[in-house]
Amino acid sequence: MERPRHQGMAKNTYMRWRLPLVCLLWEVAMIVLFGVFVRFGPEADAHWEEEKREMNLTSDIENDFYFRYPSFQDVHVMIFVGFGFLMMFLKRYGFGAVGFNFLLAAFGIQWALLMQGWFHSFKNGKILIGVENLINADFCVGSVCIAFGAILGKTSPIQLLVMTLFQVTLFSVNEYILLNLLHVKDAGGSMTIHTFGAYFGLMVTRILYRPNLEQSNDKQGSVYHSDLFAMIGTLYLWMYWPSFNSAISEHGDAQHRAAINTYCSLAACVLTTMAFSSMLQKKGKLDMVHIQNATLAGGVAVGTSAEMMLTPYGSLIVGFICGIVSTVGYVYLTPFLESRLHIQDTCGIHNLHAMPGLIGGIVGAITAAAATEDVYGKEGFIKAFDFTGVYQTRTPSVQGGFQAAGIVVSLLMAIAGGALVGAVLKLPIWGDPAAENCFEDDVYWEVPEDEESDAYHMHNPDKPASP
Repeated sequence: MERPRHQGMAKNTYMRWRLPLVCLLWEVAMIVLFGVFVRFGPEADAHWEEEKREMNLTSDIENDFYFRYPSFQDVHVMIFVGFGFLMMFLKRYGFGAVGFNFLLAAFGIQWALLMQGWFHSFKNGKILIGVENLINADFCVGSVCIAFGAILGKTSPIQLLVMTLFQVTLFSVNEYILLNLLHVKDAGGSMTIHTFGAYFGLMVTRILYRPNLEQSNDKQGSVYHSDLFAMIGTLYLWMYWPSFNSAISEHGDAQHRAAINTYCSLAACVLTTMAFSSMLQKKGKLDMVHIQNATLAGGVAVGTSAEMMLTPYGSLIVGFICGIVSTVGYVYLTPFLESRLHIQDTCGIHNLHAMPGLIGGIVGAITAAAATEDVYGKEGFIKAFDFTGVYQTRTPSVQGGFQAAGIVVSLLMAIAGGALVGAVLKLPIWGDPAAENCFEDDVYWEVPEDEESDAYHMHNPDKPASP
């Protein structure tokens, strides 16, 4: 007797009408909102020649596009290729990892351009966008990709779109509070991107806790080739992280310094990750999960202080510490969070983004509080922390205090927002998979038959197994 497809599954995962309806309606809404609000900024508008004369510029090379676009390319690759491939480690969820990452990022950048535009570049009733807006939208979506890692394999594409809608909104509010009201420095987003995105995702997955998830234990692991694909994502992220942390820094020394600090921290992080991965295994063998993830923690942890005078050896120290903290987290904290706190963190974002993000915020606060004119120079000191206008009387110790406050605000926004969004996603209307069908591409994707696809046929008897 043939087994019905997804037998025993009480939930309706049929997407033929629901997913197209959501995608099409939301994209029409984007078109309308862009038509009403979004226009090219001065450096992308056809009136650039007039703008150039007014600003006494003699060459098109002064257009911000030529400074920012190389960094934008790198960040864009990180969001769509780096994060997408990094999450392909699950042996039967490769399509879902890279495909749904593609979906939520493509929607998220549109909504981010609007939300961030209303907060930061809204003039005379219009949002003026340029290449820096594109980078910031990618940053915003980066936090969504981080949160996606916590619920990877356990949600429907509609749930992911709903989460993206809410998270981009909350991210933009949190970013405005930190950067505009508290006037914190966070070039690489240790607080705004990583801390917020990670704790938001952890709170969502806590609310969506599945007590019977052990029914999918056989699908939560990796196979040789899925780990290789994930390692491709790691290498893309690792190589381009200096661009990520320096992408929106001021031209000149700040951007240069941010790239160097990130470069050094990442390099140190690899060695301590390798060391502790071997040390914490009984047979002394390396664990690919640690190498794929913990090696990136150094880039996360220097995000806030990247453009400060952290110094190369200071960056090495940060990377050294984060490689240890992240690897230990994968070995001990991830099982603890699942068994005791019911936080089912698929990708271990607590170890790669949450803890390193907090470390980054703390390092930034200390580095800011310790800043002096002797180290930065008088003009460099003012430029580095933008101590101008209403902030010209702010002292380094006060700036350090505001930096610390930024960590607290990001945590509170993430936890409260994640709880709210998790409650919305828990409603039984989104077509999420049953526990026994989590981490399974075959629920939402047509899976092609090949010599390795027999594992899927238990869920799809219409496709005969290979002989």
